[in-house]
Amino acid sequence: MIIINIAAIVVAIAIVALVVSLIPLIRELKATAVTVRTIVGRMEMDIQPTIKELHETLADLNVITAGAAEKVEDIKCFMSAVGETGKGLRTISSVVGGVAGAISKSSLWFTGAKVAGSFMLDRITKKKGVNEYV
Repeated sequence: MIIINIAAIVVAIAIVALVVSLIPLIRELKATAVTVRTIVGRMEMDIQPTIKELHETLADLNVITAGAAEKVEDIKCFMSAVGETGKGLRTISSVVGGVAGAISKSSLWFTGAKVAGSFMLDRITKKKGVNEYV
């Protein structure tokens, strides 16, 4: 029985030593938990305005994106109109170029006809002048 008593006393001393060493640890854990709770509370208070601003920013961004999406359709219509205008201008340019070429060619013909007419008129008047004196 003595051995059992000695074993019980050793176990009791070990439990007391364990409890004595765990008490500071438990106090530290409690203090750490209180500190963590305080920090979490502060962070939550600091994060709430940031989250609110983020939501407001996202709402503004959604409005801007929706406005931009509406404007994309207007820009597509505008670019289509610009393309149609460009095609019309190319057509007008080619017509004007053709008319300018035709006028240039006809001007050359008129100049040639005028010179030929003047030459013929001079030849006829010189012939008449020569015939009158003969």
